Amino acid sequence: MEGKEKKKAVALRYMEGKDKAPVVVAKGVGELAERIVELARKEGVPILEDRPLIEALLRVEVFEEIPPVLYEAVAKVLVFVQEARKRSSQR
Repeated sequence: MEGKEKKKAVALRYMEGKDKAPVVVAKGVGELAERIVELARKEGVPILEDRPLIEALLRVEVFEEIPPVLYEAVAKVLVFVQEARKRSSQR
């Protein structure tokens, strides 16, 4: 497996009215990342691949709010999730 980059994953939660900012709820590399993605797919959670954002989010502790410097990038993820859920509910 030399030369192959390990999979990385970060799961976020944002509950409007409860969270001031999105919160990292899970993160992992390798097998743990695979399990996070597998669970997200099983639960119907939209998945977006954004390597630079994942690298930045991996520096945030689990159950910690994302830092303001990542608000704009994560806002794009939230819009993606919202649109994916709308498309899915229209089927």
